[in-house]
Order: sequence, then C-alpha cells, then structure tokens
Amino acid sequence: MQAKFRPKEKIPVGILGATGSVGQKFVQLLSNHPWFQVEVVAASRRSAGRRYRDAVNWIQSDPLPEAIGNLPVHDSESDLPVKVLFSALDAGVAETVEQHFARKGHIIISNARNHRFHPQVPLLIPEVNPEHLKALESQAFNGGKIVTNPNCSTTGLVMALKPLMDAFGLEKVHVVTMQALSGAGYPGVSSLDALDNVIPYIAGEEEKMEREPKKLLGRWDGQSFREAPLVISASCNRVPVLEGHLESVSVKLAEKARPKALIEAWRTFKALPQQWNLPSAPKQPIHYFPQDHWPQPRLHRNLEHGMAVSVGRLRPCAILDFKFTVLSHNTIRGAAGGAILNAELMAARGELY
Repeated sequence: MQAKFRPKEKIPVGILGATGSVGQKFVQLLSNHPWFQVEVVAASRRSAGRRYRDAVNWIQSDPLPEAIGNLPVHDSESDLPVKVLFSALDAGVAETVEQHFARKGHIIISNARNHRFHPQVPLLIPEVNPEHLKALESQAFNGGKIVTNPNCSTTGLVMALKPLMDAFGLEKVHVVTMQALSGAGYPGVSSLDALDNVIPYIAGEEEKMEREPKKLLGRWDGQSFREAPLVISASCNRVPVLEGHLESVSVKLAEKARPKALIEAWRTFKALPQQWNLPSAPKQPIHYFPQDHWPQPRLHRNLEHGMAVSVGRLRPCAILDFKFTVLSHNTIRGAAGGAILNAELMAARGELY
C-alpha cells in the first residue's frame, strides 16, 4: 500500500538549532529528501546573519551540502518564512522557543525533551503509536502544532517491545543500556573520561526510559493520554562507542509464549510507515539475529540507513520470562531520522498544512 499523500512539490522546512550536532544530522538527512526542502536554518544570535557554512563546525561524515551551506542563519526568535520547523534545540531553550513558533502558527517536529509529557503533545514513534496524532486536534497553540520524538535510548527499546505488547501483553521490563558517546552531543564526554572506561550514569536518562515507554505504549482517549500499566526499571551507562545504543532487556509477558513466537512477532512486525512506503521508513523495522554474538553497534547500527532496530540473543530469564539484546542508531533512528519519519507520517496524513 502506498502513502495516502505525496506532495506535488517539496514542502519547505526549517531547522531550529541547525548548528548543533543533531541540527547537522537534520541537514545531512534532509539535503536530498524527496518530500522536504530545507529553506531556513536558525540558531543562536551569535550565529545569526552569517552563512551557515561559516557559522557551523561541520562534524558529519558527508560534505556539507552546498545549497544549505549558502543559506543565511536566522535568529531562533525572529520571524521565519516556512511553516514546518524541525527542532534540534537544546533543552535549556527549547520549551520557550518551540512554543513561541507554535503560537505563530508553525508546526514543530521536535527532538527536544521539553514537551514530551505535555498533556496534548504526542510523543511519537510512527510504527508504535500513530493514533496519538489525534491529540493535535486538542492543542491550543493558536493554530500551531508540536510533535515530539522520544529519547534516543527509549526508541530502540519501545520498537522491540511493541510487537510483544501487541501479541502477548507486557507487565514488567528491566533494561540496562550501553549508550554511545554521540548521545551526549558535541563535544560531549571528555576523552579522559571516555577512553578505557564506562560511565555508569547519564543525567536524567533512567527517568526518561522508565516513563516514556508508558506514554508511547499507552493510548489517547480523546482528551488525555493514558499510560500503559507497565513496571519499568532502567540502568544507563555511557560506553566508548561512537554511535549505536546497545540494550540488555528482560521482560515479563502477560501471556505465556514460546521463544519462536517472540521471534515471529519481531520478524513479521510492520506498521503504517511500511504500509505507506514513507521515504525514511525501513522496509523491515526490526531485524532479528539468531547468532549468539549479534547485534553489535559496528556491524548493525547502519541497517536500512540507520532506521532499523536490531534484536538478538533471545533466551529465558530466571527472574522474568525472557531476555534479549536491542541495538538502535541513536543519532538517526533515535534523533533526527526519527523526527523526519514523524514529519513524513504527518505529511501522509495531511497534517502539515
């Protein structure tokens, strides 16, 4: 099944926080996008007025796209001539700036954490809870809209949990993460802290992982979000890997199941992004590997352009029911790529106009 909507012309978009590491990833992923055209880049006042190429410390592996490099940098508080804005803003300013633009009628697709638990703002993974976009009808931003994507470590976890929740129900989840250095942004963790080391603490991360899946796997009742009745315990660690969050997960299911049934649920899982053939959607959203030593960040983080989630090492758990390993690309699926897929879903549903 093809998407219900495909634009006759590319939709003009802007990027808030365009000079930061996530903003650069938006630039990289949107530079040749079939549906969106980057026409505006915005950043702090110290960068405003300069050409983007002169204002940014470009750290991506691809060369800076020339057309975007020539764009002038706007102040993040000035009037912007595009309706759709991707937000890569730092959490310290995101709440104020995003609401400012939403109240001016802009549509904000945000990677920041600030509005994830706003009572009318969807926290969205398109394969998991597209029906939560109905909450946009209740938003009171003077015609504007805000949609958020989850924390990067939450995304991979919930993608792996969704097929199990649908097939067997979920009661308890225990997760231990081994998170890549790029998740801390740029310049991020000091080399003297990261090399030959594991840091068993990431500020605010465990709280996000214990709360966000409940909203994502919950429901919108027409007036508010009802969280899924899950018990979740998370322990988060920073490890010396550049990209790719690895997670050790244990689950207690509501119904008994055999290992083969779990693997089948992962391998056959597809949702609206796949049915509608959205441009950034992985054809196979979850890849299951039977090899004992897979998945691994270096080998599997870039599957399907970094948008697929890898699962492996399924085995019995002596405390809960099953345990397994999850891998996802934190700066693509867990950040800019996930937000772009959110925008594609909204475009396909006619919600970017």
